[in-house]
Amino acid sequence: MSEPFQVIRARAEAHHGGAEAIDARLADLADRPDPASLPDDRILAEMSKRVFQAGFVWKIIESKWPGFEEAFDGFDIAVNSEMSEERLSALLADTGIIRNKPKILAVRDNARLVEQMAALDGSAGKFIANWDAADHVGLLDYLKKHGNRLGGLTGQYFLRFVGRDGFVLSKDVTTALKAAGVIDGPATSKSTLAKIQAAFNRWGTESGQSQAAISRTLALSVGPKA
Repeated sequence: MSEPFQVIRARAEAHHGGAEAIDARLADLADRPDPASLPDDRILAEMSKRVFQAGFVWKIIESKWPGFEEAFDGFDIAVNSEMSEERLSALLADTGIIRNKPKILAVRDNARLVEQMAALDGSAGKFIANWDAADHVGLLDYLKKHGNRLGGLTGQYFLRFVGRDGFVLSKDVTTALKAAGVIDGPATSKSTLAKIQAAFNRWGTESGQSQAAISRTLALSVGPKA
């Protein structure tokens, strides 16, 4: 049986200067957007930003992002779901973006995913918002299977930044999950992810906190004391 959440919270407080310090670290999570309010082009833009940031310096992608917005026509879904060889060649020559062919093609494929989600629920944002909160791993699996380069941390960060409540299995969070007795190896297999989801659901019931807040508290509960 995994540790109660209050034990993890107490460990985080001990590492970072008490309850008020932890609450301050969690405060920004309440300011995330409602994914249901986001138009489809903003969903695709956020997907694309996380794809291009994967394995790259995030600040560089942020600094170049206006060039991405221009190159991809504001991430218009209809424009990007169809990408001719001529347009692909133009994008590969565009110095305003990172000219990585697989990631550029991921914009096209993920525009098609956004269309698919919108067809099912009115908009991609509504599709994300309406997915069962107790099955975050199911939504992550959907993105991995139906999207392009949206598996692992990329999909997790995408959902975090569009305001979907959920966890991010960073190195520190994974370490904390091991320390709490939830898992004993990599957080990758379906059975392991099911254990993680069950733990987050249980801790949410115990604490009344969001999965994002629990995830960050886990991260703060490991490492050297501040």
